[in-house]
Amino acid sequence: MTEPIVELDGVHVVHTARTGGLLKRDKVYALTQASVRVSRGEVLGIVGESGCGKSTLAKTAIGLQRPTAGTVRFRGEDLWAMPAARRRKEFGAAMGVVFQDPSTALNPRMSVRRILRDPLDVHRRGTSAEREARVDELISLVGLPGHVGAAVPAQLSGGQRQRVAVARALALEPDVIVADEPTSALDVSVRAQVLNLLVDLRARLGLGMVFVSHDIQTVRHLADRIAVMYLGRIVEEGPAEQVVAEPRHPYTRALFSATPSLLQRSERILLQGPVPSATAPPSGCPFRTRCWKATDACAEAYPESESEGGHTWHCIHPETTTRSTA
Repeated sequence: MTEPIVELDGVHVVHTARTGGLLKRDKVYALTQASVRVSRGEVLGIVGESGCGKSTLAKTAIGLQRPTAGTVRFRGEDLWAMPAARRRKEFGAAMGVVFQDPSTALNPRMSVRRILRDPLDVHRRGTSAEREARVDELISLVGLPGHVGAAVPAQLSGGQRQRVAVARALALEPDVIVADEPTSALDVSVRAQVLNLLVDLRARLGLGMVFVSHDIQTVRHLADRIAVMYLGRIVEEGPAEQVVAEPRHPYTRALFSATPSLLQRSERILLQGPVPSATAPPSGCPFRTRCWKATDACAEAYPESESEGGHTWHCIHPETTTRSTA
């Protein structure tokens, strides 16, 4: 495995929220002991239910969220120990981001050409003529016609706006792109176009990618590795083919069972009870309150990781699914 571009090592993110009155504040455990890495040319898919911490992990990976504890490394160096100027120049150029909703992620008052040139101006890349040439290259790279450069976002379709967002993320030739639910705000008819664009760009440019989605089929299609999150924790992580075909954590199996074609068996698992609050997570395994395999031992401590061939999970009663040879 090549050296990771960005790596989260035991990262915690804890927010403070006002609840039950002006003076009462609770801690919200958004991310707990999260450890993932992504290298150039590799796609890491992050999946889980709404509110599980996927977006917090994405924001932490691109430096928009400083961890409460743990370490974020950029090319082996502690990101938050770097001088601010170096962090902006080196890390800012190496990481691109595509947000969920292009209609709010793009400045409505700026033309597409100005939107794409802006990061080049901020980072002082090349001469003015070279920046203009790069803008033309970016517009072509994401499959948009040249005249789009004069338009403002409101004059474009949702799919075109997201292509502009992808082009902006590519402006500084990053090593890794973080895409946080990049197709969820689009019509079904254009989602496939944007996903195919990302697949094509990954192959052509050798990009690393962190792809956040609740759509299991999409993640399976794109990712080399999958990390499954539940209540702020990564409960299972490994090669996409292995995690899909042989889920070891009960939550992963339940999550994938919502899409029967991803399982060798068509059994659907319906979880009982609400997701626990992130302000008061259960002791031990956070999934135990909804798990059909839970025992008293599950409440004692968060399970240590078990690993097999690069496939890691946290469960003392793991699934024993075997790969079908049919």
